[in-house]
Amino acid sequence: MKKTYIKFRCSIYEKKLLKKRAERAGISLSEYCRSSAFGNSVIERLTEEQLTHYKILVKYKGNFTRIGNMFKRHNPKLASEVENLAEEIRTHLYNFKSIKK
Repeated sequence: MKKTYIKFRCSIYEKKLLKKRAERAGISLSEYCRSSAFGNSVIERLTEEQLTHYKILVKYKGNFTRIGNMFKRHNPKLASEVENLAEEIRTHLYNFKSIKK
């Protein structure tokens, strides 16, 4: 049980930044400050958008592994698989372009 307080001064900007980092890590501001003060790394949680992109990258990794294996085995479906994957990548790249605007 925590019973004592430690206070420190910071700018409004620093306080907002600390709050935002704590929020992204899913912990309280106090816990974030304590963890940081003791040199513990505070890992931010992935946002829903980041999680979606991570899952896409995992899928691509699997696809590229399969394609590499097909090259090794001279699989005739290889050209079709490569075309489908390239089209999917183009679609995602287009989505990134539209997000930037």
